Amino acid sequence: MAHIVLGIGTSHTPMLNAPLSDWPKFIERDRGRAHLDKEGNPVTYDELEKKVAGAVDHEITPEVFALRHARAAAEVEKLSGILRSAELDQLVIIGDDQKELYNTDNMPSVLVFHGESIRNVPLSDSYVGPDWARKSSARYYEPEKPRDYPVDAKLALHLIEHLVEREFDVSIADSIADGYGEGHAFGFVHNRLLNGTVVPVLPVFLNTYYPPNQPTPRRCHRLGQEIRKAVESFPGNSRVGIIASGGLSHFTVDEELDGRIIRALKERDAQALYDLPRKQLNSGNSEIRNWICMAGAVEHLNVKSLEYIPAYRTAAGTGTGLCFAVWS
Repeated sequence: MAHIVLGIGTSHTPMLNAPLSDWPKFIERDRGRAHLDKEGNPVTYDELEKKVAGAVDHEITPEVFALRHARAAAEVEKLSGILRSAELDQLVIIGDDQKELYNTDNMPSVLVFHGESIRNVPLSDSYVGPDWARKSSARYYEPEKPRDYPVDAKLALHLIEHLVEREFDVSIADSIADGYGEGHAFGFVHNRLLNGTVVPVLPVFLNTYYPPNQPTPRRCHRLGQEIRKAVESFPGNSRVGIIASGGLSHFTVDEELDGRIIRALKERDAQALYDLPRKQLNSGNSEIRNWICMAGAVEHLNVKSLEYIPAYRTAAGTGTGLCFAVWS
């Protein structure tokens, strides 16, 4: 039977695509976006900065930026090397879609893609933002022309049938509308981690971001468990990997919340994941659901490495709780 032999969790923030010189520029975007405080309440950038009151000033010096940028770049290279050398037959990607393919007219809670391939397209000319931000966002996507990446449609259909039998009302798709391509959660895996290595993927989309049909932490974990069971009942001797793309806390860095997630992952404490306050799992924090799903799929594996980098980028405490982890 097939086996999940590798699990990976990775952040995918544009900070990981940007040169060190651009990290201080993220304040331009953060000043204009909507924010949540650590309790999950809506706040403005100025209100966040007032709450922080200088407490993270030591985190946003040029020296700290340089150190953390270097550490993060090294972790991306490390995960890329592990993934490309793992000799996988299939790779399940758990990611969220931020209205890149699906919108409020049809927002699936859980969707399994079962086409023969999934397309990645260059960043749209309609992208709104400064040139430095465009350059970092463009690294999720093909540089010049669309590319179709192989999908293991047989495994995908097997997973869909398995989930239906286990009473998951799962949405499905076998194609992408003309002019559109996979979102950044999936593009990060293809263009930053696999980086030219071709492995048939199985894309699983979770609606982490948008109420009212976000899957609960318990549902995400159970989905991961069922993904593992489906893989283990798939004919053949495939070596399967699974990767959670996104997270941890952002756009407000919350080291306490991230610490709870990391402890639960290391200790295989499913109940601690179920008990996470859902009010804290919105906006960027919502991508923690991808990790919870992946954790359910790798309960039989051991944490081989886990690196956490609280990457603050402004005096308001905005940034990303960067995390990079491997199970085998």
